[in-house]
Amino acid sequence: MNTSSSGRVVLVTGAAGNLGRAVAAAFRASGDRLALMDRDAGRLQQVFGPADDRQTLWPCDLLDSASVADAVARLNAQWGPVDVLCHVAGGFDMGPAVHETPDALLDGLFDLNARSLVHLARAVVPGMVARQQGRIVTVGAASAQRGLGRMGAYTLAKSALLRLTEAMSDELRESGIGVNAVLPSVLDTPENRAAMPDADPSRWVTPADVAAVMHFLASPAARAVHGAAVPVRGLGG
Repeated sequence: MNTSSSGRVVLVTGAAGNLGRAVAAAFRASGDRLALMDRDAGRLQQVFGPADDRQTLWPCDLLDSASVADAVARLNAQWGPVDVLCHVAGGFDMGPAVHETPDALLDGLFDLNARSLVHLARAVVPGMVARQQGRIVTVGAASAQRGLGRMGAYTLAKSALLRLTEAMSDELRESGIGVNAVLPSVLDTPENRAAMPDADPSRWVTPADVAAVMHFLASPAARAVHGAAVPVRGLGG
């Protein structure tokens, strides 16, 4: 990995969301340079302010493979290859029962949570392989470790993300690239508090705590960790 004084190049997808912001803050605190990617340019600007020598903003549709490839190519030209990919972007929907699930919901959740990782891998992994170094951390979900009623499409999509993460780890670890996932439980966010007013948020996990685990998995201290799916559950069990 880049060990210069300017820090590693860290690409964070879904950067403008609650978890994305926490991940960005964790890597910023350790002196890394941040490539912050999200669909909404205005939202990126609102959350992070203007680009500078420590952060750059990349509006991008992760479901458009050509758009992802172009954004990463321009980032490579600006700062050099990506050292760390934190794939935070994804989507959630409770959905109906499996037998009532429309194709649009099934396809949409699969695309947001799994296909997006394939698009990113195409753009980022070749540069890591060429340098024989890199770290990739994906965000799964504790709830997707088994099928749950009215969450069939979501648990399928997040399960697919984990299988892709494991496959990439098996393919890339001999090239010096670590690929792992975190499995958060319910995040303590304003949106979740509003949606579940009767729940006890003290039992949830904070975005900062999930970000800390992701930061560890991207660090040299985790060089022996490959293909792991690390639960980050707070007190929620």
